[in-house]
Amino acid sequence: MSEVNNELIEIRDLKKYFPVKSSFLKKKKQVIKAVDGISLTIYKGETFGLVGESGCGKSTLGRTICRLYNPTSGKVLFEGDNIEGLTYKELKPYQKKIQAVFQDPFSSLNPNMTVGDIIDEPLDIHTTLSRKERKERVKELLEKVGLKKEDINKFPYEFSGGQRQRIGIARALSTNPEFILCDEAISALDVSIQAQIINMLEELQEEFGLTYLFITHDLSMVRHISNRIGVMYLGKIVEIAPSKTLYEEPLHPYTKALLSAIPVPDPNYKIDVVDTLKGEIPSPLEIGKGCRFQSRCPLVTEYCTINEPTLKEVNDNHFVACHLVDE
Repeated sequence: MSEVNNELIEIRDLKKYFPVKSSFLKKKKQVIKAVDGISLTIYKGETFGLVGESGCGKSTLGRTICRLYNPTSGKVLFEGDNIEGLTYKELKPYQKKIQAVFQDPFSSLNPNMTVGDIIDEPLDIHTTLSRKERKERVKELLEKVGLKKEDINKFPYEFSGGQRQRIGIARALSTNPEFILCDEAISALDVSIQAQIINMLEELQEEFGLTYLFITHDLSMVRHISNRIGVMYLGKIVEIAPSKTLYEEPLHPYTKALLSAIPVPDPNYKIDVVDTLKGEIPSPLEIGKGCRFQSRCPLVTEYCTINEPTLKEVNDNHFVACHLVDE
């Protein structure tokens, strides 16, 4: 048995590379380093927000933690147990504790299955409940996420986008998990519906003691729900801090640029030119020496182009990977 502590998930030097098929003329094998040596800890009962531009590796990191992808190297520890090298059979007890809610609520639900069957499937796999008991559990879950128990025989196409996402959340809750990956879980929904889903997730977290990894590109929303936030850029974590600290005292130039891009309802507001992010994220196939943010950083130095920064603690629970930030 593992020693009981406050750490639910710990990843150590986690890497996930995807091989790229080269053309006939290119004999050299290439890989996309979607996740390239990340280490972090997610504590029990917290919501860890993960932000960054599209293509930075956020979703790949989340899915690798959940073992939807097998890591290229590194360790994923769940309650102290290394689940990185486990077979499907060995992984089954952990799958019950680790669930996910995905971005598109329609494509993540089987259109040929009723809502009842969709939510019942994890119960059938991971529990010993009878069919009658499972049906009652499904009805309870539907009401728990704000739907009606009479919806049990309907199909996904009969619901709105927000209702379908509630079905996805009910399915994730069915096995009484400890950890839920919310991978862009609200980005496909209307703003008013987003607020409802966020409030529901917070209520469920308080009721069941859930831990969330909340992946999003909505910087204003992640501030509301997260205890701590990690900022990811081109396969690396560049900054981690408590939510309030990150928004009030950002240290990494990339974090400052992201925060400066949040719309402000003031026509006279002027963005600091230093914090304006220019250009696009470089190709993950062409990662060179030095800092990965060097091609877009307004403060880059020659030292930055040669040496890659490491994530270091500069203040209490505030970590940053930048040569220009002093400890």
